[in-house]
Amino acid sequence: MYLASLSISEFRNFAEATILPDPTGTTVITGSNGAGKTSLLEAVGYLATLQSLRGSPKEAMVRIGAERAILRAVTMVGDRSMDIEAELAASGRSRTMVNRQTVRRRADLGEALRITVFSPDDIAVVRGGPAERRRFLDEALAVVAPKTTLHADETEKILRQRAALLRRAGKRLSPEVEATLDVWDARLDLAGTALVEAREALTEQLAPLAEQHYSRLAGKAVDVGLHYRRSWSGTLRDALAASRPDDLVRGITLVGPHRDELELTLSGLSGRTHTSQGEQRSMALALRLATHQLATERLGSAPVLLLDDVFSELDPYRTRALLEGLPPGQSILTTALPPPPEVAAATTYEVKPAGMVNALVSERGDG
Repeated sequence: MYLASLSISEFRNFAEATILPDPTGTTVITGSNGAGKTSLLEAVGYLATLQSLRGSPKEAMVRIGAERAILRAVTMVGDRSMDIEAELAASGRSRTMVNRQTVRRRADLGEALRITVFSPDDIAVVRGGPAERRRFLDEALAVVAPKTTLHADETEKILRQRAALLRRAGKRLSPEVEATLDVWDARLDLAGTALVEAREALTEQLAPLAEQHYSRLAGKAVDVGLHYRRSWSGTLRDALAASRPDDLVRGITLVGPHRDELELTLSGLSGRTHTSQGEQRSMALALRLATHQLATERLGSAPVLLLDDVFSELDPYRTRALLEGLPPGQSILTTALPPPPEVAAATTYEVKPAGMVNALVSERGDG
C-alpha cells in the first residue's frame, strides 16, 4: 500500500496544493515553522482515519472564509487504485467517499489507506493522563485491526447518549430513565467489552516488541512493561448497575472503557512518574515502532509512515535507532531543518508561508 497523490483545496492555510509522494522511498516536506507542513500530513491522516491528527474539529480544518475543504488521494493497494475524497464543511454535514462509495464508518477506510504517525507530541502517551494511552491503543487498533473501530465508535456513541440521559435525569431514577439506562447498559456491555478485549490483546502483542525496540534505543537490555487495567471487575453490565446510583448523582458514567488505564513501566517503575524525559521519549518511540512493526507483520506491508518534525526532538543516537528500526516502505517526513544524513530523500517539497508548495529536484532524478 502506498499514497500515489494528495490534492487539497481550501484546507487550513492552503488554497490549493498537490504532492506526489515517492512510492517506496522518503518524501521530505520542508518549510519554516507555521508554513503548513504538518497540515499536509493532517490531510493524509484525515483521509485514513476521518480524524484530525491534532484533535481538531472538522470545521477548524476549513480555510478561513471558505465554505468547505476538499481532500483527494489516490492510493495503490497491490495492483488496485483506490480513490479517496473527503469534503469538510465549515458548517453542516461533511462526507467521505472511497471509489465513489460513501464512507459511513472509519472501518470502511481500512482497505484504502493505513498510516503510522510519529510526532514530538508522542511523549504525552507516556507522561500524559490515561486518556492519552487509551487514544494510543485505539489508534493502533485502527491500523492493526481496522474492524475494531466499529466497537470504539459504538462505545463512544453510547457513552455520549448515556451521559446525556444522566444529565437530563436530574439525579432522579424514574421508571422511564431506568428502562432507558437498561438498554444503554446492555449495548455498552457488548461494544465496550469487545473494545476492551481488543485493547488487551493488542497490549499483549505490543509488549515484547516495545521492549525490543526500547532496548535497542537504550543500547542495553531493559525491562519494559505494558499492563492494561480495567476500571471494573466482573461483567461490564453488572459494574454499570452497581455504579448507577453514583452515575446519577454525578451525571457521568464512572466505569467502562473510557476509564481504563494502560500502565507503562520501565525496570518496574512507572513510566509516567519515575522516568526521565529522555526515557519517556524513548518509550514513546518504542511504542510507535512496535505498532508499525506489528501492523507490517499483520498486513503484509508497511503502513504509510508519517514523521512530523520528529527529528527536532531526537539526539543523533535516537535518530539513527529510529530509522534503523523501520521496515522498508513509503514515508513522508516534515522538517524545518535539513533532515538527518541518514535520511535519503527521494522527493522533496518546500512549503512557503503563503501556502504554496514547490517540488524540488528529486535526488533519484525521476520525480
